[in-house]
Amino acid sequence: MAWIFLILAGLFEVGFTTCLKLSNNFSDWKWSTGFLICATISFSLLAEAVKVIPLGTGYAVWTGIGAFGTALVGIVFFKESADFWRIFFLVMLIGSIIGLKLVSKET
Repeated sequence: MAWIFLILAGLFEVGFTTCLKLSNNFSDWKWSTGFLICATISFSLLAEAVKVIPLGTGYAVWTGIGAFGTALVGIVFFKESADFWRIFFLVMLIGSIIGLKLVSKET
């Protein structure tokens, strides 16, 4: 269950970073509220996950999911670069996240 919490925490991290961009420096209250809600949920789920998953692994996976997802949102919705090397390293990031899951010993 901890890994499900961790994955959801990462997805909510993508939500709060996207809301951060759309909040226009917190001047749009709707997106600012979305940021606060997503951030609260993300950190709460992360806190639950690291009760079982080692802190270093949990944090690395959480930030990895957030980084990958946020980069994907940037490419799809904000027309950011999708060149070969960017995609290559994003795929490497996912490989690293999977590797951490495979070698992780839950406490």
